[in-house]
Amino acid sequence: MATITRIDLANALKERFGLTSVDSYKMIDIIFDEIEQSLIHGEEVKITGFGTFKILSKSARIGRNPKTGIPAVISARRVTSFHPSAEFRKQVANKK
Repeated sequence: MATITRIDLANALKERFGLTSVDSYKMIDIIFDEIEQSLIHGEEVKITGFGTFKILSKSARIGRNPKTGIPAVISARRVTSFHPSAEFRKQVANKK
């Protein structure tokens, strides 16, 4: 399994567009910061042809410790959800 890091993304920008390393890293940071701030403020982030990020609020519930089987309270929380676009799902399905 491959992991794509910020460095990988910055290097791709550098190679494709001839940007300096500093500029490509700044661009990646700006993009991720914009996504993060939008999600923090409760806004959905839609990236056409890729997918949608949004924050879901989960209620508190009773769960179970998988090792011991003892019931435990899972606190209310906010989680990030990603739904890929139909175009993205189609591309992934065709790559085998």
